[in-house]
Amino acid sequence: PPAIAGLAEVVVEAHPDPTAFDPTADHHDPKSDRANPTWFQVAIRAVRPIEPPLPLTRLREIPELAGMELLRKGSRLSIQPVRESEWQIILGLAGIDPTQLRSKTKTKSRPKA
Repeated sequence: PPAIAGLAEVVVEAHPDPTAFDPTADHHDPKSDRANPTWFQVAIRAVRPIEPPLPLTRLREIPELAGMELLRKGSRLSIQPVRESEWQIILGLAGIDPTQLRSKTKTKSRPKA
């Protein structure tokens, strides 16, 4: 089932997804234009797993997460923005002390579905 299964950090900022322009790639998009790309990607590094994973059904039970992009109908499960208040709730649900996490990474990590 869909869930937050771990924490990751972005290590390479958003850039055009080269597979969109490659006719032999699974994600080729013939409508994508190199001058105005439709698809972007980032590179991420795993920080730590969340055990047990936090299922979306559980997250939907929390009123403070009602506006979270991850829980919006039709939202894709991929890298997306997380507000600071949402981040703190996710860390709490996962039993992660944010002060310990931040001391181990140079930048703030965000949950990824």
